[in-house]
Amino acid sequence: MARFVGKKSQYIHHMTPGQTVDDLFLLANANQAQSKNGPYWNITFQDATGSIDGKIWSPKSLEYPTLEPGQMARVKGFVESYRDKNQLKVDHMDLLETSHPDVDLADFLPTSSTPPEELMEAIEDLVTEHMKHKPWKIFCKRVLGNEEVRTKLLTAPGAKTVHHAYVGGLLEHSLQVARACMALCTVYPHLDRQTLLAGAIFHDLGKAWELSGGLANDYTDEGRLFGHIQIGMEKLEPFLKKSRHLDEDLKLHFKHLITSHHGEHEFGSPVRPKTPEAFVLHFADNMDAKLNIIDQAYADMDKTGAQWSPYMRFLERNVFRPTTTPDSSQKKNAKPENQCLLPLKA
Repeated sequence: MARFVGKKSQYIHHMTPGQTVDDLFLLANANQAQSKNGPYWNITFQDATGSIDGKIWSPKSLEYPTLEPGQMARVKGFVESYRDKNQLKVDHMDLLETSHPDVDLADFLPTSSTPPEELMEAIEDLVTEHMKHKPWKIFCKRVLGNEEVRTKLLTAPGAKTVHHAYVGGLLEHSLQVARACMALCTVYPHLDRQTLLAGAIFHDLGKAWELSGGLANDYTDEGRLFGHIQIGMEKLEPFLKKSRHLDEDLKLHFKHLITSHHGEHEFGSPVRPKTPEAFVLHFADNMDAKLNIIDQAYADMDKTGAQWSPYMRFLERNVFRPTTTPDSSQKKNAKPENQCLLPLKA
């Protein structure tokens, strides 16, 4: 292991093609492949501002018999453009001690633009505002107030790589899904607002145990063996059993919302939605995930001014940035710059 002296100064979000690179990065993914010239490494480098794919070609690749996610490295190379995306061509790489005092882990872990504590407070505000049935309110507050649950939620990512894959991502996603569901309850007033809200807040709770978070952010053994839906139900069951004043039929419906929110069997859902609230939760969950993916694509497109993204595997298409209709009312109603708000997806 090499040692590095000096603070990090080059960040992925600001990289441009042709730029020379010499700085610290986290290995988010690493896998070896074979070309006609010999083995090479496909690596995803990460810092707090984003990620970039990199290559170590043969014969340089032979110097690294093993590479694993979660390792820290000092990387020397340059940025090139490949299929309209930045890529880091590695000339040399030294693996580092993550315990070195000059390594600040906050430089390498992407975090929600809104502090997780504020996201949690916003979720609790939704419970206060919409939970009029006391047993539902008590249930939600017990789960959110549990020390283990709360600690996990404040740091949990929303996914490994696809959407909300950053510290606070799970809370941000859960909050946005809950807000979307509450908005749809205004449009469709026959929906059971309170059961739906409970389902929205806790639909992905199991992800806090499915993923390790931290530097590696990989699947845990429990996550690989069971998946977040089953884990979430196991974590929620003790709280449901203690909620003796919560009607059993409401508990049954709530469990259905959790177990059906992926929508279809081929997407990992044990059952398909069979109530209006289950359909609403599934579509709100799917919508927020896809909009977050597009938001990340737009952030990458901002670097080059492109109107079209590269092909996006998880959306199975390119995405386009359209011209936005001017709205003078937004300036009149603008919030003070120092007020921190979670941006609504648009």
